[in-house]
Amino acid sequence: MASPFRPAGTAYRFATVAGLRLFYREAGPPDAPVILMLHGYPSSSRMWERLIPLLADRYRLIAPDYPGFGHSDAPSSDDFAYTFDRLAELVEGLVEALGIARYALLQQDYGGPVGMRLAVRRPEQVQAILVQNAVAHEEGLGPLWESRRAYWRDRAAHEEAVIGAFTSLEGARQRHLGTSPSPERYDPDSWTDEAAFLARPGQRRIQADLFYDYRTNVAAYPEWQAWLRAHLPPLLVLWGRYDPSFATAGAHAYLRDVPDAEVHILDAGHFALDEKLEDCAVLIREFLARRLT
Repeated sequence: MASPFRPAGTAYRFATVAGLRLFYREAGPPDAPVILMLHGYPSSSRMWERLIPLLADRYRLIAPDYPGFGHSDAPSSDDFAYTFDRLAELVEGLVEALGIARYALLQQDYGGPVGMRLAVRRPEQVQAILVQNAVAHEEGLGPLWESRRAYWRDRAAHEEAVIGAFTSLEGARQRHLGTSPSPERYDPDSWTDEAAFLARPGQRRIQADLFYDYRTNVAAYPEWQAWLRAHLPPLLVLWGRYDPSFATAGAHAYLRDVPDAEVHILDAGHFALDEKLEDCAVLIREFLARRLT
């Protein structure tokens, strides 16, 4: 008997794309409109686990782990180029393997650069874009990004300081808590699980390579903004105000490109679902009911 809280259940699957096993979560009716859920750093599709049951009665949900994250293969950096272009290519390959022709993008943090690459390459497939603390404008990058820009300018000189903190347990904790006045609302399993994945062999170099490539995302912001202005997709922006990395100015900046975008600033952190799960679910459901065609 199906549970009313998990309408169709969640299936935990693997698909082989370009020789790599990619893990993904899937739920919802197979003929329903698709939401492609793209996770952030240092998370995985697990970040969507509590949201999935709140959407799966109405939508088919596909939530992959990128290579190097979660339960997907994590080949050595000697054998695989950890770049955002490559992540996007593999997610695109998964979409093709699953026979998905159209979808709404739900993108958080690293999911933004992956999702925008998909949108630029396959605009006919994108029905809507749902942003949760994913930056596409320079003003979204807060003060913490000064040291990160230094890393891009001189990787050897700054890698130890930047990536050491970036892959630490405390770094994972702060990414969740940010400046929230309600730390008791946050489940510490979130960051301890992420830190455990980051402690696996080879992870430090994987994440160092991928974050070094993040500079290509900043360089692509003008292209993504031009795409948004040209295509004017239905756009919902959900933004946790307590994010230590991404400033709320980055949320409002989307309105320059898509004037009828809906922007909501939430009393939450970088991972808004930690503190505002139900709010996000309601906002997503109501928005897609109005705007998805």
